[in-house]
Amino acid sequence: MTEAPSLRTLVSDRGRRLAAAGIQPDEARLDAELLARHVLGWDRATFIVNEAGPVLPGFERAYATLCERRERREPMAYILGRCEFWGLEFDVTPAVLIPRPETEQIVEEALARYAGTGGPDRILDVGTGSGCLAVTLAREFPRARVVATDLSQEALAVASRNARRHGVERRVAFAEGSLFAPVEGLFDLIVSNPPYVPEHDREILQPEIRDHEPALALFAGPDGLEAIRPMVALARGHLRWEGWLIFEFGFGQADAVTALIAASGPWDDVALVPDLQGIPRTATLRCPAPAAVARASP
Repeated sequence: MTEAPSLRTLVSDRGRRLAAAGIQPDEARLDAELLARHVLGWDRATFIVNEAGPVLPGFERAYATLCERRERREPMAYILGRCEFWGLEFDVTPAVLIPRPETEQIVEEALARYAGTGGPDRILDVGTGSGCLAVTLAREFPRARVVATDLSQEALAVASRNARRHGVERRVAFAEGSLFAPVEGLFDLIVSNPPYVPEHDREILQPEIRDHEPALALFAGPDGLEAIRPMVALARGHLRWEGWLIFEFGFGQADAVTALIAASGPWDDVALVPDLQGIPRTATLRCPAPAAVARASP
């Protein structure tokens, strides 16, 4: 009788198959282990202690199903149904963009701008997706009321679940619509991680992004600025005096974003903040007080 393979053997085999599907070998090995632990409900220590032993009944079929999804280059976050952002775990589905570490820079910049103050009273998150920014900012600014908008009802449903998950559902309201159309009143802080990938970059994206993440949250016309352009042009009309606009943009767009900001001004304290790779990634700009506007007028 052939001896049943150990858990370690099965996971190693799946790691090799994931690598053959085009996933980097180190990532493939990690993904194979993470999927096994997900099926088993184990942490890494438990996995290490038990990996030399036989598999539990029912494991192999459930594990194979998840690994086959990963072989088709479906992102791990969608397979697991979750993703970490700012140390919090967020539900994610194919209806929403998977939160990226670089988007945490928006939170960092918002905290820096309001350090030593009571924080903003009203926050708007344009294109909320999973709600990672809206929920995180609601937790970081306990007195703030947050409005989060999105074009997708499915995305808003995910974001609403995340607000409940992290206990801020009473302070975060959700509204369906484009940019500022579904909101009223003025805000102290407007944030956004808008779509900014140019259409011509579609084919060079990794399959995980191109084939699985929502196009609505990724692509923004020939230059990638079809969402940023009107957002910057209209934002001052929705900000209180000395309120902040903070948003993310893409590689190679710094000059165009600078020009858009200048054309929609005047603005104070404009900065394009680089990410950890030194690439300009986050724009921060402040709506000037009335006296400053008067001085800037001809």
